[in-house]
Amino acid sequence: MGEVTVSRKAHFNAAHRLFKKEWSNEKNKLVFGKCSNPNYHGHNYELIVSVTGTVDKETGFVMDMKLLRDLIYEKVEKLLDHKNLNVEVDEFKNLNPTAENISIVIWNKLRTEINSNLSLEVTLYETPRNFVTYKG
Repeated sequence: MGEVTVSRKAHFNAAHRLFKKEWSNEKNKLVFGKCSNPNYHGHNYELIVSVTGTVDKETGFVMDMKLLRDLIYEKVEKLLDHKNLNVEVDEFKNLNPTAENISIVIWNKLRTEINSNLSLEVTLYETPRNFVTYKG
C-alpha cells in the first residue's frame, strides 16, 4: 500500500519586524522595506501541517487527527498566537522572524512530537498570496 498524507489547518495572528540588529535602519529598510517598521506590523497567518506515511492496518490512520490538532495547539498556537514574535517568543530573540524562519521553528516544535517514521511538512501563509513550505 502507498503512502497517504493527512493535513490539519490552523490559524494564528502575530506581529513582527524584519530586521538585523547589526544593520542600520536605512539598510534594514532597503532590504526588508515596510516589513522593517520599527513599530512592527502583523499578519493573520494560516498554517497547514501535513503528515505522510502508511495507513496503520489496525486503526486506519496515518496519524490520529485529534492528536495532530492538539499538538498544533500546544506547540504552535499557544506559542505564537497574538504575540509580538521579536519580543515575546524566545526562538526569535536572535532569529529574524521571516515566514521561512517561522515555518522552520514550527516544524522543529512538531517534529519531536510526531513519530519519526512519518514525514512532516509545514506550509505557512503569511498572506493569501505569500506562503512558504518546509519539509525538514
